[in-house]
Amino acid sequence: MKRIIYLFVLAVFVASCGSEPHYVIKGNIKDSDSITFVLQKRDGRNLVNLDSAVSEKGIFKMEGVVDFPEQVFLIALNTRNRTSLYLENSEITITGTLDSLSDAKITGSKTYDEYKAFVDLNKPLADKYQIFLSAYQSARATGDTAKMSEIRNNALQVEKDMTELQKEFIRNNPASYFTPVLIRSLSYEMSADEIESTISALDTNVAKIPVIQDLKTRVLAMKAVAVGQKAPDFTLNDVDGNPVRSTQK
Repeated sequence: MKRIIYLFVLAVFVASCGSEPHYVIKGNIKDSDSITFVLQKRDGRNLVNLDSAVSEKGIFKMEGVVDFPEQVFLIALNTRNRTSLYLENSEITITGTLDSLSDAKITGSKTYDEYKAFVDLNKPLADKYQIFLSAYQSARATGDTAKMSEIRNNALQVEKDMTELQKEFIRNNPASYFTPVLIRSLSYEMSADEIESTISALDTNVAKIPVIQDLKTRVLAMKAVAVGQKAPDFTLNDVDGNPVRSTQK
């Protein structure tokens, strides 16, 4: 009887372990037999390997756990083929062909769906902006300053429209893990109070990720050197190369 109870408890334990949140990537990439696929993420200026798998007749599988959804890259080793996706603890499928891996169909990631929806929404503005850039280069090549000025003004308006589109996404998607990417992009043109206000409206789980923590640190630094605030202490070398500490009072 005790043995039966023990086996039952063990079975429940194993089942519970298997149901823990984790990611499963199922790849089906045509013409990729025996190709090694690697998952990488950007860490500062470096790319860090997260996982890898060798395809068999184009089929491969990866499993693991991530703390939160984040953008990663799927690289086909020894080729120039790659694509990007959002890795999260869900079942994600990637289907496509090796020579057009960047166009692979990706399903099963809520964050990727949100990212893709934004990219599709922004595409008309991005295309228009690219047209203006090409026209501006042509006008500059011919020295047509009047045309250059006109194009610049039009391009600036498109930039404003793109910025407003990003702000609208941020307002409407406080629980999206793609939202912090847009906040970071806009933050360089925002005041400390604007960044702080935007962050405070985020879902508590999203606000915990490193991107937002870095922004909070930047806000503190911005406020520390704001007008009317005490300047931070600093050390400079004198004419003889000796360090001299300046303490503000």
